[in-house]
Amino acid sequence: MHAMVLTAPGAPLRLQERDDPVPEAGAVRVKIDACGVCRTDLHVVDGELPDICYPIVPGHEVIGRVEELGPGVTALRVGERVGVPWLSHTCGECAYCRSGRENLCDHPLFTGYTRDGGFATHLVADARYCFPLGEAGDDVALAPLLCAGLIGWRSLVLAGEGKHLGIYGFGAAGHIIAQVARWQGRAVYAFTRAGDVEAQRLANSLGVDWVGESGQRPPMPFDAAIIYAPVGALVPQALRAVRKGGRVVCAGIHMSDIPSFPYSILWEERQLLSVANLTRNDGIEFFKIAAQAGIKTHTTAFPLREANEVLSKLRSGQITGAAVLQP
Repeated sequence: MHAMVLTAPGAPLRLQERDDPVPEAGAVRVKIDACGVCRTDLHVVDGELPDICYPIVPGHEVIGRVEELGPGVTALRVGERVGVPWLSHTCGECAYCRSGRENLCDHPLFTGYTRDGGFATHLVADARYCFPLGEAGDDVALAPLLCAGLIGWRSLVLAGEGKHLGIYGFGAAGHIIAQVARWQGRAVYAFTRAGDVEAQRLANSLGVDWVGESGQRPPMPFDAAIIYAPVGALVPQALRAVRKGGRVVCAGIHMSDIPSFPYSILWEERQLLSVANLTRNDGIEFFKIAAQAGIKTHTTAFPLREANEVLSKLRSGQITGAAVLQP
C-alpha cells in the first residue's frame, strides 16, 4: 500500500510505501477509492489538535470497498462499498456512551487523527463504525458526506427547526447543508469570506435566499446560525444576527480565539453551542435524508500524491465546494 504520511507538526506529507495492513478482530481492511479533504485535516497537519501520535495518515471522509475481514466480522462482506467517518471507535462503557452520546466518549479513536486515515490506498477500520453505502452514487461525490455532511447534519439538528438559517462559511459543509435546509423549506442566508466570488456563485446556484460577505449585516434576523468557518471573530457577528431566543452553533473541531463581546448580544436567551464529532445514529439518519433531498456535492478530484498542494489550496481558500483525493 501507499500512504501520504505526516511525520511532524506542519511538515509536508510524505508518500510512503508500507506493507498492506492486516485487520485485527472486529476490523476490516478497506481498499480506498476516494477520500475527501476536510478542514480538520488542516488542523491535524498544522498540529492544532492535541495528542497527535506521529507518524499519522490524515483523512476521514473515506469511500472504499472491503478487501479483507478480520476475525469475528459478520455484518460486512468482501467487496461491499463502505464509508469510513471521523469517529472510528468508542469505549462503550463511559457515562456518555451509556447515555447515547458516544460522540462525547471519554476514550474515543478518530480516523486520520488518532488512527491512520484515508490519504492512502488502504486502511484498517473498526467494522462497527463503517457505513454500508450500497452502489448508488459516485465515490468522489459521496466522500464529502462522510464528515462535511455528517457534522453538517448534526449542526443543523442542533440549530433547531427555525425557518431562517444563516450559514457562515460556504465550503464543503455549507454547500451540503444549504441543500438540506432548502429541501426542508427553510430560508438560507449564506456568508462567504470577502471577495470569494466562486463560493458566492456556488451559493447562488443552489438557490439560497441571500448571499453576502461575512462582515455584512443580513437583511433580517435569523432563527439560528451555523458557523462552519474556523474563525472565532464570526461568533459575535452571528450572535448579532440572530433574533431573541435564537441559536448560534459552532460546527468546527477547532476555531481561532473568540474575541470578547458585550453581554447584550447574548442576552434575551440567545444560545451559543458547539458540535463535537458524530454518532453512528447521525450517519444512519443523514444518509436517508441525503438520498431524499437529492444532495449534489460540488467536488474537485485530485491524485493522492497531490495531497500537500490540495491542503495548501484549502488553507488559502482556493477550493470551492470540496476537494477529494483518489489513489
